[in-house]
Amino acid sequence: MTILVLGATGFIGRALVARLVRDGHHVIAWVRDLERARAALGADVELVAADGGEPVLGAAVARAGGVVNLAGEPILEQRWSDQRRAVLRASRVGVTEMLARVIAAASPRPDVLVQGSAIGIYGDRGDEELVEDAAAGAGFLAELCRDWEAAAQPAATAGARVVLLRTGIVLGRGGGALAKMVPVFRAGVGGAVGGGRQWQSWIHLDDHVGLVVVALGDPRWRGAVNATAPEPVTGRALAKALGHALHRPSFMPVPGFALKLLYGKAAQVMLESQRVLPRAALGFGYRFGFTTLPAALADILGRPPAAEASPPA
Repeated sequence: MTILVLGATGFIGRALVARLVRDGHHVIAWVRDLERARAALGADVELVAADGGEPVLGAAVARAGGVVNLAGEPILEQRWSDQRRAVLRASRVGVTEMLARVIAAASPRPDVLVQGSAIGIYGDRGDEELVEDAAAGAGFLAELCRDWEAAAQPAATAGARVVLLRTGIVLGRGGGALAKMVPVFRAGVGGAVGGGRQWQSWIHLDDHVGLVVVALGDPRWRGAVNATAPEPVTGRALAKALGHALHRPSFMPVPGFALKLLYGKAAQVMLESQRVLPRAALGFGYRFGFTTLPAALADILGRPPAAEASPPA
């Protein structure tokens, strides 16, 4: 299959493209920096320039059997000024609106759009177990994710099968959350964030890629799908498991007020509690490669798991 990928040079995108190429698919990547993308993705990937606008994107869409949209500026790179919020919206909602419009007008039209979203749609929900039919929450992130998903609707209305992947904390080598956490823990000053009682819904990078690949090929998959492992953990348990995997202490907490001083309102990403369960993926028969946090960290960090059970909360 020919698959068009937006957001191909990001942490998840690079891993997905490598998997798709390895599986024999022809990958077209819609990118903003051709030179950077070539270095990141290799010679087997066809590149199209994002600055070509809708005509170039439309030509690529018309050649694709499936589209994966992972585009979006990083949430935590800067404080959320009004200008930054506009950038976050444009890179998600704006790009998705354009893509959905192009898909709806394409002839031939791709069969499937796997559209990025995030568990931020649920807002801060304490200990509540959240599955795909849970109501959206309140706040900037929830509103952003809600509008992000709604922006894909024209593609579904035109007949494309749309899968909305609500991504949790992605753990893997070479980027993501662990790239910022591991150096702190290795320095011996790691610990739980904001008290550690909030739920952290995570997923191994390999499983996230696996969900995308299955969603592209299985016609049963449509609608919202939580891209999280079956066993979420509290922030305290995450810190304890990471410290154990690295043989480092994990008792240096990061107070919530310190995060708010550093990140402003963007700190809510780390302080909100979201106990998310992947009911849809499990119902479709997806078999997670990594269901427990110790096993996932052992694979990523190259150490044997001490136990298969999740660490205590």
